[in-house]
Amino acid sequence: MDQPLLQREKRERMTGCCSSRMLKAWLPILSWLPKYNLKWLQMDLLAGLTVGLTTVPQALAYAEVAGLPVQYGLYSAFMGGFIYTVLGTSKDVTLGPTAIMSLLCFSLVGGEPHQAVLLSLLCGLIQAALALLRLGFLLDFISFPVLKGFTCAAAITIGFGQVKNILGLEDVPHEFFPQVYYTFYKIPEARLGDVVLGFLCIALLVMLMSMKTSLGSDDDDDDDAPRFSRAARRLVYTVATMRNALIVVAASFCAFSWEAYGLHVFTITGKTSQGLPPFSPPPTSDTDVNGTVITFGEIVEGFGGGLAVIPFMGLLESIAIAKAFARQNNYRIDANQELLAIGMTNIMGSFVSAYPVTGSFGRTAVNSQTGVCTPAGGIVTSVIVLLSLAFLMPAFYYIPKASLAAVVICAVAPMFDYQVVAKMWKIHKFDLLPFIVTFLMSFWRVQYGIIGGVAVSGALLMYTLARPRIEVSNQSVMLIQLASGLSFPAAEHLSHVIHTQALQESLPRSVVLDCLHVSVIDYTVINELSDLLRQFKRQDVHLILSGLQPNVQEILLAADLEGLIYADSVESALQMESCNLNL
Repeated sequence: MDQPLLQREKRERMTGCCSSRMLKAWLPILSWLPKYNLKWLQMDLLAGLTVGLTTVPQALAYAEVAGLPVQYGLYSAFMGGFIYTVLGTSKDVTLGPTAIMSLLCFSLVGGEPHQAVLLSLLCGLIQAALALLRLGFLLDFISFPVLKGFTCAAAITIGFGQVKNILGLEDVPHEFFPQVYYTFYKIPEARLGDVVLGFLCIALLVMLMSMKTSLGSDDDDDDDAPRFSRAARRLVYTVATMRNALIVVAASFCAFSWEAYGLHVFTITGKTSQGLPPFSPPPTSDTDVNGTVITFGEIVEGFGGGLAVIPFMGLLESIAIAKAFARQNNYRIDANQELLAIGMTNIMGSFVSAYPVTGSFGRTAVNSQTGVCTPAGGIVTSVIVLLSLAFLMPAFYYIPKASLAAVVICAVAPMFDYQVVAKMWKIHKFDLLPFIVTFLMSFWRVQYGIIGGVAVSGALLMYTLARPRIEVSNQSVMLIQLASGLSFPAAEHLSHVIHTQALQESLPRSVVLDCLHVSVIDYTVINELSDLLRQFKRQDVHLILSGLQPNVQEILLAADLEGLIYADSVESALQMESCNLNL
């Protein structure tokens, strides 16, 4: 090939990499920003404001779940809105702290802020690397039963972990089983004010949630209804949507009123750091309570397997949410681009003291129902969080912990899907095994539960590959039909079946092996077939392969197997063997 042609092809490849289409793929904002209009701006402002009023109280509450000071919840809640607007492919998804990621974070860092921020950086780097290498398919190895087992266990762990705040108890361990014991042991020490306020907040949240559910979507207004009726419906819907913020504000006013009279009725959040977090690189070392320096290597070693679990769970949760709302609202997402968006959010978030974040199902649902048109709604949400950090931190001093606990309990309660057990039992009972393993082990260590569930799912998958369903029928010769594919784990099993039912009989028989469902073949299978062909030849009978797919046939011919006989179909193979018998 001449030099000018090579140079032209090189220029064409470079032009393709820098084309408008490729640029839009990496920066999705370029696809919708030129079409942005006033109507979209109005809807994005409304949705961003609504989600922002939901995000602030949830972020404060989830920081408690992560064992961090409440301001870290807000530090983690604003970077996602800016990054996702540029890199995200879903108009609905909102990134920020969630109950599950907060629990996972606590299980790894134990409430150490510096380590939580460093964890965000490492998670982001792993997630971004997966995106750039197009390795999103690895998420497919976490099965639905594993995910459900984890979320059910997480709902119980997170929910029960807030009971101590509802009761106003102190010095309760964070580990689940000691936590259960000491919570019941210390019930006599419960504070009446916290108990009354906590249960009242839960009751109000459940009532407002039920009202919103009964009303349906805000788009379901009946145009024929009276104007007053429609206005009342929209008011109730708005109040129910902003229920978390309203409950926390009302509880804070209540606590402030009692504190003003010198009565310490409620356990309050207390002093928090005011102002925006400094923009600085995440710390690469930490100090323990004794002042001993913990190096970067020691911190990473302490993370252990959780450093693989947390990035994957964050990606899985966010992409599952994005896909669900993309189907609901008739658009498509790019999974690898979503990986890049969440990875960059965690990387940049670590520079503003954020801990790992992911997509939030609840806030995404609010965003979608409010009618958001583009990812720009996230900018409005982020601005509200920043304003809260800049001006409202002194007011957070009076937020009762019982009200934040009520917000968390009501947020995680729908995650406990007990009906899924009956469905799995009815549809595929073996799926209960990874579900149960994940569910039980998650109470010990969350990451162990996920790893254990994935291991059990993998073992079940390998067993299915190693023991494919084989149908044996006796005609003029023995016909063996593989009901599924053939790969190296199944080679020995197939060889055993052929040996016991054909070659080891008092009168050895020829075999027709139907390979219609065999789409791939490897060296182990080739080696096993070679051995079988030699033994069939020694017994003066035949092994005939039928229905070979072109790529499999090509591999078999390249292997140059001695005595290989193949036919286009089972009928042709049977006819071929019949002719051999007649001869």
